[in-house]
Amino acid sequence: MLKKQMIMSGLLLAALGTAAFAQEERGTAEQRAACTSDAFRLCASYIPDATNVEACLRQRKSDLSEACRAVFEHAAAAASVRTVGSHRYRGAKDEE
Repeated sequence: MLKKQMIMSGLLLAALGTAAFAQEERGTAEQRAACTSDAFRLCASYIPDATNVEACLRQRKSDLSEACRAVFEHAAAAASVRTVGSHRYRGAKDEE
């Protein structure tokens, strides 16, 4: 049982790590580790598809452990800052 769980953990981390190279950064090793148990508990049917595992975890946010929820809240806050910073401020003179 423990061997099977370790193999699945390795597969999940490998899938998340591989996807990080193919797409945007999917978090640090520590962030992935914080969500590994939640991924197995809540989204095992999506493993090894990292994109679907991430989507599943986002949908089940209220069921996540504190550590994993913090990862997603931090990511959302960082994305919000990037979005706000990327838009040029339009003042009254710009609208004339």
